[in-house]
Amino acid sequence: MMLGIVITLASLWYGQNHGLMPVAASAEAEEVDSLFNLMMTIGTGLFLLVEGALIVAVIRFRRRQGDTEDGPHIEGNIPLEILWTALPAIIVLGLALYSFDIYTRMGGLNLMAHNHSESLVQLAYASPGDKVSSYPMVAASGLGTPPVDEMGAQEGAPDVTIDVLAMQYAFVMTYPDTGIVDGAVHIPVNKLVKLNLNAQDVIHAFWLPEFRIKQDMIPGEETSLVFKATREGTYPVVCAELCGAYHGGMRAQLIVHSLEDYEEWVQGRIAQGATDQSTAIAAATRAAETDPEYLAHFVEPMQLEIQTEQLPQHPAQPQSEIAFSPA
Repeated sequence: MMLGIVITLASLWYGQNHGLMPVAASAEAEEVDSLFNLMMTIGTGLFLLVEGALIVAVIRFRRRQGDTEDGPHIEGNIPLEILWTALPAIIVLGLALYSFDIYTRMGGLNLMAHNHSESLVQLAYASPGDKVSSYPMVAASGLGTPPVDEMGAQEGAPDVTIDVLAMQYAFVMTYPDTGIVDGAVHIPVNKLVKLNLNAQDVIHAFWLPEFRIKQDMIPGEETSLVFKATREGTYPVVCAELCGAYHGGMRAQLIVHSLEDYEEWVQGRIAQGATDQSTAIAAATRAAETDPEYLAHFVEPMQLEIQTEQLPQHPAQPQSEIAFSPA
C-alpha cells in the first residue's frame, strides 16, 4: 500500500511538473495541456510500476550461484491477465473520450473552420438574430441544431478579425477594419480573435505552438482560426506544412499587446498611412533578393554557421558538398 501511495504521488507530481510543453499563452492551450498532463501522469505511473516490477524480478528471482535446476513451470494466471488487459483498455477508452471532448470543443469536427474558442463555435452555428447554443460539442460536430439559451449571437462576435495570406515563403496580415497590412500578427490580450486564412500558391499551415492550435491554409479554400490570447508577449508563427525548398524559413511573429498598447499600435500604423498589399507581399517574400541574400536572413535566428551562397545550388549538386554546422 505504501509503495502504491509513493508511485501515485510521484506520478501526480511529475504529471504537473514535467516542463515538456512551451508556455501556454491562450485559453485553448489550457485545454490541451490538461489532457497532456493527464497522459503524463498515467504514463509515469505505468512506467514506475512496470519498470519497478522488472527491477525487483531481476534482483529477487535471479539465478543464484550453483543453481543448475530449471525454473518452476508456470502456465499462466488468468486473473492477472484479465487485470493487465482490462486496465489498459479502460485507460485508453477514458483518454479517447476525454481527448474527443476537447477536440470537439475546439471545433475539430468542423474541418474548414476550426473555431478554437467555445464562444466562436457557438457563433459559427448561429445566424444573425438567432440564439446561441450553450452546447459547443453539439455545435462543433455539425450533427444538428443545438438547443438555444438566453445568450445572444453577438456575445460570441470576434473583437479582432485579421485576413492572413500565405505564400512561398511568408505570411502577410491584413486588418480589414483599419486597412493595415503587416508582416506580423498584432492582437490585444484577452480578446477574441478570428484569423481568416488563405493560401496563394500551395498548401501551408498556420501553427502557433504556444497556443496549441494549427490550421491548414489551402489555395482556393478559406479556413479560419479563432482563439483568445491570455498572456502578453511575442510568439512564433510557423508554417507546419512542407511548402517548398525554403519551408523551414517560413516564419512570422504573433505579438500580444495590452489593450492600451494595441490601441496605440493601431493608431500609429493608421497615422503612417495605408500600405499597398502587393508592396507588403514583395517585402515579406523579399522578391528582389537573390537566394543567398534571402537565406542570409535565417542564419542568425537558426544559430547556424553557414556559407549561404553554397545553399542555392543545382538539384544535382551532391548534398555532401553543402557545408554547414550548428553554432
